[in-house]
Amino acid sequence: MAGVLERSYIEICGFERESVLRFRQITLNLGVAVHSGGVKYADSAGGFSYEDSGKLLSVTSNRFIHWSTSGDTVQFVEQSLDTNLLNNAVRLRIPNCLLLPGGVCIQETFNNVIILIVTSQSVHRLVLPHPSHMYRSDLVTELQMQSIFTDIGKLNLNEPAHSYVLPFAQGTQTSAPSTSAAWISHQGEALFALASPSGAITVVTLPAHDQDGTVSILELKQSSMMQRLAGWMPTAIRGDQSISDLAISLAVHQLEDDTFIFALCQDHKLRMWSLKHQMCLLVTDMLDYMPAGRGEVKASPAQAHKLRLFFSSSIGLCLAIYLAVPKRSQFCVLQLVASENNRYSLDHISTLFSTQETLVDFVLTATDIWAVWLDNDNQTVAKYISFEHNTTGTWNQVFVQPSPEEEVHVGEDQDPREIYLDVLFSPLRFTASAIIKALQIYKRGTERYSDLSWEELKKEVTVTVENELQGSVTEYEFCQEDYRLLQVEFWSKFYACCLQYQDVLSTPLALHISPATAMVCILKKGFVSFLLPCFAIDHLYLSSDDYLISEEETPIAEDSEMSHDILQLVQCLRMVNESLPEDMAYDMEKALEDLLSPEKVSEKVLEGLLASDNGNVIQDIANKLQDINNPIVAINMLLRELDLETDAETDSRHSGQPLRVRISLSQLYGSSVAASLIGQAVCQTAMTRTLLCRDLLILQQLYLRIGNNVFVPGSAQLLQLQQDFIPRCSNLLCTYHLLKQMSLTLSSSVPLDILNADLQHLSVLELSDSTTPTSRRSVLNPQTVVELFYQNVARKAIMSQIFSQQDVEGNQTMLHWPQMISSVLTLFCQFLWPSNPSFLFPECLMVNCQYAQLQECVRLVGPWCQVNVGSYRFVLGHCYLASGEGQKALQCFQEAAAEVDKEEFLMKLTGSDEEAATATTPRLLYYNKVLRLLEDIGLPELVVNLATLAISEAVNDERCQAALWTRIFKHHLDLGHNSQAYEALMQNPDSSRQLDCLRQLVVVLCERAQLRDLVQFSFVNLHDEVVSIIESRARAVDLMTHNYYELLYAFHINRHNYRKAGTVMFEYGMRLGREVRTLRGLQKQVNCYLAALSCLRLVHPDYAWIVQPSSGAAVSI
Repeated sequence: MAGVLERSYIEICGFERESVLRFRQITLNLGVAVHSGGVKYADSAGGFSYEDSGKLLSVTSNRFIHWSTSGDTVQFVEQSLDTNLLNNAVRLRIPNCLLLPGGVCIQETFNNVIILIVTSQSVHRLVLPHPSHMYRSDLVTELQMQSIFTDIGKLNLNEPAHSYVLPFAQGTQTSAPSTSAAWISHQGEALFALASPSGAITVVTLPAHDQDGTVSILELKQSSMMQRLAGWMPTAIRGDQSISDLAISLAVHQLEDDTFIFALCQDHKLRMWSLKHQMCLLVTDMLDYMPAGRGEVKASPAQAHKLRLFFSSSIGLCLAIYLAVPKRSQFCVLQLVASENNRYSLDHISTLFSTQETLVDFVLTATDIWAVWLDNDNQTVAKYISFEHNTTGTWNQVFVQPSPEEEVHVGEDQDPREIYLDVLFSPLRFTASAIIKALQIYKRGTERYSDLSWEELKKEVTVTVENELQGSVTEYEFCQEDYRLLQVEFWSKFYACCLQYQDVLSTPLALHISPATAMVCILKKGFVSFLLPCFAIDHLYLSSDDYLISEEETPIAEDSEMSHDILQLVQCLRMVNESLPEDMAYDMEKALEDLLSPEKVSEKVLEGLLASDNGNVIQDIANKLQDINNPIVAINMLLRELDLETDAETDSRHSGQPLRVRISLSQLYGSSVAASLIGQAVCQTAMTRTLLCRDLLILQQLYLRIGNNVFVPGSAQLLQLQQDFIPRCSNLLCTYHLLKQMSLTLSSSVPLDILNADLQHLSVLELSDSTTPTSRRSVLNPQTVVELFYQNVARKAIMSQIFSQQDVEGNQTMLHWPQMISSVLTLFCQFLWPSNPSFLFPECLMVNCQYAQLQECVRLVGPWCQVNVGSYRFVLGHCYLASGEGQKALQCFQEAAAEVDKEEFLMKLTGSDEEAATATTPRLLYYNKVLRLLEDIGLPELVVNLATLAISEAVNDERCQAALWTRIFKHHLDLGHNSQAYEALMQNPDSSRQLDCLRQLVVVLCERAQLRDLVQFSFVNLHDEVVSIIESRARAVDLMTHNYYELLYAFHINRHNYRKAGTVMFEYGMRLGREVRTLRGLQKQVNCYLAALSCLRLVHPDYAWIVQPSSGAAVSI
């Protein structure tokens, strides 16, 4: 994915994981009766992109509107790839008025966005504010913005300015208009062209919305050029026009002083009308452009021909006409040429043939025709072709999203319910709408589930299917296998129901291409899908055999000979893919999940293929491999294309950019729609490449088997294959499997209080703010962890890299979709790539409390990834802390310490520590950070264990040793480990810290009344300090509430220092006499003097004396 793009595209479905898009319902009742003709129109759709949608600094950047019609209802959705739009979905119903084909048009003026609607009995104009005038400032910094549909409910749509009932459509005519077109004139008038059933074109004109005026109606027909302002008489009655003139497709082009209306009619003729002169200026028989069989086609009226226009100032006006002829359909591209005296002609540019049968829609651009069909199996087919520079007439491929699998594989050791739920609620397969419709059918009820969240919907599905299963059970006892088969039966029944509705919602209705950004969308019944450029490696693997055979070169290779080898190699990969039975493919998938060696499993799979090679497929592959001239170079080039490893450092700062640019970049591709789209694109890419790597691994194993027939005997090529290429391919397979799994893994919803508490703990690590959760809460319900990472972290860094060298403001940067999305996808995958130095993805999961997902990520990379090994151990340790497994966490932190000076993430932990002055090595700084983390969480036992380990690292660093011993002392003391606290105190090499700890020990043990421990400790070399501390405490506190004198007495007695013991009791007695003048105080005083006398009697008579303490100076007695 090193930026090498092919000519093909891949479809990514943009449906989001929310229950159901909430449309505001608006009903516009015009009081018209049901049309007597009983006509029905097919569902249709369309799109509109803002003129400035390709400008980075515009409020309408990457913003568009799409709509779909069904019967008398039209629904509009405004979407942005940059910001989440609020109140952006509206469903408008006009009872008894059916939406016509081509009956919706959206145009923008300086102040407004105007929506024109044409129905079988009315025309409508909705005037909405333009986004550039909805906000007070050009600098829109909100993460969510109001849609233009926010205030649509305030419009009175029954007013004459907004709606007009067609007088000529009210009556007994047998059929309604067949098609329509609408547009805004340069004067602001709203014009509607309707193809009447008799063949004429009726044009209805509403005055500008901010001006008074009357509605005018005129009819364009061949027999007359007179304007008809009112009245309606069916042309068939007049007899001056045949039904073959009926327009089946209309298109409009405005000039400065005139408007051309192009009509493609049932008689296969294209007519161009001048609205100004109300006359037909040009008639062209489109059958003239057919190479053969014109007579046969002419005999039957056209039903499905389509017409599209494209205008640019450089090439003028081009027309593309699709001639729907069974087995010989074709597109004709013509250019309108003007001569003198209002004479026009059409120059033929190109004729392009198509083998597809049912065209849904097509779009003409400056260079290409894009088209979407339904094939005979009702599957979507999309392609595009250059109409100017295409000598072979080959259409370029669009790899559409396949339908979900018809059957779900459930392993013998798997729970059917879990497997089906995983498939149904996978981010790639089913929309919520399909699941809800299936649920309603399955329950045979009228319950509505539109307000359920994704998780609630999952629970509802589980309960519904399980209840259905339980209700069908008539026996009380079941063996496990019978119950399992029953589970599979009921879950597969519900799955089939979902599949049916998903197929309906996936039916394509139209194509939309943004002229400003070149973004291509397929508009479907239930959602919108986006087309992304296909990378060369994916293009080769996904291409059909017909395309591979016709290709002669590929952007991956440097010369034609190398291209030949790569194309041959890819064809072999395709043959491996097709020959691989489902059970073997499942075994490979299971092996990756169970962390088995892909090399060994692929070898077993090859043995299985060879053993069951009834059709000699493997032999055919082996024969084809011999046609590859230089297989080692070809395999190496494929591996190089698959490998996304990079040494580039990332800088997420928008340095030097003006504020306006920085704000725009902070929003670019930041909406939930874009996040979902990019997340699914990563998943689709990873899935494709997982299969490619799997097949390449099997193919290389086959090379080892037949090596002597392919390679020169005794050459080093087989050794290189075995020792270099196969391990590399195995690692790539594991990597893409990891990306696929993470793209399918949903994030957990974390309560705010837990998130805040965890952030408080992590703050002690002083990580950069690059991964800190922002207030940008996604509309996705819920996100995958890859989407979470994209929105919170990666997007900012990606945009910085893309625009770092550009003068965005000066150049008015244009957002070219194919180029931009390819760059974003490439850089994003590099951020996710585990072999790259960047560790932002696991860090983001840790910071956002996605511990189960992070543990799975670490599990999957463990056996093979040799990069960031220590960092993975660290984040795994944090996961264990969160789940209360402290000893496992401690083990991980210890293992991470070995890599602390080699890995960027771990070096960040040691980069800005306030304790850096106390440590001389990175490892000690790392230990300090982890110790602070453990202290903040409140795990003193682990602090003691880790600090003890850290001391062995600080052999030559007294200051660090002192700090660690102080920590150990503190936590032992807190835990009540008095002996261990005393030992830590005595080990401390810093006398000042030792004295502080000693003071704390004395105070704490006194407060806890654990005086026996205090008295019995030996306090080597600290005897005088202990005495001093206890004396100072004794003299500073109340005599009747604390017994520090008695403690000091016991302390001296225990050491046989009777004279000092007597001195203590004498001082105690004197103070009692002065300060406690009560009976109890007198009793205590007597006891103190008796104790003092007893002590002095135990001393040699020469020393049996004490100095009487007094205020001022001591007096010898």
